[in-house]
Amino acid sequence: MKKKRHLLLLMFLTTSFSAFAQTKDNAEIRKMYEEDQSARKVQNIDWVLLNRNDSVRAKRVYELLDSGKIITGKDYYHSAMIFQHGRDTTASGMAVKLMKKSIALDSTVNRWLLAAAIDRDLMRKGLPQIYGTQFVKMGQNAKFERYRIDSTQITDTQRKYYFVETLAEQKIKERKMNLMSVMQFYSQEKSLDKTLELIIAEKDKGNTASYDVSEEAINSFAYKFINTPQDALKIFKLNTELYPDGFNTFDSYGECLLLLNKKEEAKVAYKRSLQLNPRNNNALEKLKEL
Repeated sequence: MKKKRHLLLLMFLTTSFSAFAQTKDNAEIRKMYEEDQSARKVQNIDWVLLNRNDSVRAKRVYELLDSGKIITGKDYYHSAMIFQHGRDTTASGMAVKLMKKSIALDSTVNRWLLAAAIDRDLMRKGLPQIYGTQFVKMGQNAKFERYRIDSTQITDTQRKYYFVETLAEQKIKERKMNLMSVMQFYSQEKSLDKTLELIIAEKDKGNTASYDVSEEAINSFAYKFINTPQDALKIFKLNTELYPDGFNTFDSYGECLLLLNKKEEAKVAYKRSLQLNPRNNNALEKLKEL
């Protein structure tokens, strides 16, 4: 009787372990997804190399699918993103199929990718997109423009459900995508003071600005000077003045102040960041350390 109980317990543990193993995200596909994303964040992309690596990743995903190793919602999401960067309708069709499976298995995955996959699949087939996620350049020196859209198929409410901008917001996005970067101006002038003056002037222009002087753009520009923190501090400080309600701006300002060992001022910056966003864990941790 005891032997039978042991056998049943062993069967239960084996089954439980198998079920656990089946619900664990595939580490290999996650790594390929991270490589896919990182390869697109470098400044000067070698497109020949990137396309070759994209093809290698897509081939491997097919192998994992055939061997039953793509199981969880996250696995399907990571796989869909890899096919999203394919170059033909076979790849775009796979992206749509995999994202539908991903959402069916896991409601927490980023639904935006399904809308983007559907739009890209339509675009690859020469048809109008319906959500409005695809922006293209029609020539090397051309401006970005939203790929043609059939705006009657999807409502703005549906767009929001898939984390896609409304039609009005897409027009604003298109304009922002064609703004010049502050770094371009700095590279020409080689003067940080003149660049700061430009930022202030462009911010005052509002929707008629020619340069991207959004909170995020200025913050990103400041980080390019992080190895010379005195310069970076000037930019971060200006950003807090231009965007006094930006919690991330104050968080970055605090980081730079710490690099200069200005701990009391850093405390003030982190406290302000936490006031603006009580869920900013980084500010909370920094204040505990201080």
